[in-house]
Amino acid sequence: MPFATRPVLAERGRAVVVLASGDPFWFGAGGSLMADLAPGEWVAYPAPSTFGLAAARLGWRLEEVLCLGLHAAPFARLRPVLTPGVRAICLIRDGAAAGALCRWLTEQGWGASGVTVLEALGGTRERVRRVRAEGFDLTDVAAPVAVAIETAGAKGLPRTPGLPDDFFAHDGQITKRAVRAVTLSALAPRAGEVLWDLGAGSGSISVEWCLAAPGTRAHAVENRADRLANIRENAARFGVEHRLSAQDGGWPGLIATLPRPDAVFVGGGPDAERLEALWALLPEGARLVVNTVTIGTESLVAAWHGQHGGTLMRIDIAEAAPLGRMQGWVPARPVVQWSVTR
Repeated sequence: MPFATRPVLAERGRAVVVLASGDPFWFGAGGSLMADLAPGEWVAYPAPSTFGLAAARLGWRLEEVLCLGLHAAPFARLRPVLTPGVRAICLIRDGAAAGALCRWLTEQGWGASGVTVLEALGGTRERVRRVRAEGFDLTDVAAPVAVAIETAGAKGLPRTPGLPDDFFAHDGQITKRAVRAVTLSALAPRAGEVLWDLGAGSGSISVEWCLAAPGTRAHAVENRADRLANIRENAARFGVEHRLSAQDGGWPGLIATLPRPDAVFVGGGPDAERLEALWALLPEGARLVVNTVTIGTESLVAAWHGQHGGTLMRIDIAEAAPLGRMQGWVPARPVVQWSVTR
């Protein structure tokens, strides 16, 4: 890893100096150490950060630039934030990572993006070179290095809920696009909140929850182990694997071990016993959304709606499809959705 805290913490109680480049509290060593130190145990003397030095060389307004630490993270972390015209400065692990990042950008449709490779900023070896992502041909990039990107070529991810179904890996078990958009609206994600996604299927609800606001986290529970691979693939594909965990098992036995939720989505058809167990665990103020497609579960949520209130909604959707030489409506299974605040 770029910086290991263990050797420093082993000297706790003695006078210790950590020398690190730039601002220690902006993707730096200070932020890593603070998890294990108490206030008053340190004094910090920040220097110009790589981001500040890079912006100064490029003439970019830093408040308008995305600043990302990719030295120990997958390039997919960029996917949710890349849109045409975005400027981003990325810290990367080493010289080889510059070429790897440009290959990833090209594979994602951003090959026309301008890329500036900034080596050893502020030092005697400083070097700044500009290329296009799809034409990257530098063979002598040396660490320490950052890459500045001016995006061009692709469209980026839509920022509204309800991404196309074919964006996700799934085996057919997926909350369809339109229903997913309505469901995300009912779940109402806010920055830093935690979701329980029970009966997660492909994990599409969890992914879009994590994309909706900064710092959101999701815990996807799926009792079919063969579907966990799709959930994890989707988390990695959208760059949210660090905020989305997938667990195998029946959710009644797992929910007591999960962090306190702000919202819960049930998409796996609960029975009365499961719903009772879940309701007993929900903290006050938590939002619960249950989607059902069978007559039995419709009756169950209708009864709970009568007892606990909230909103009961039936979602009927049909799509146009060929019908001989004409077109006709093909209806999807209706979904009954109950949403309530505990």
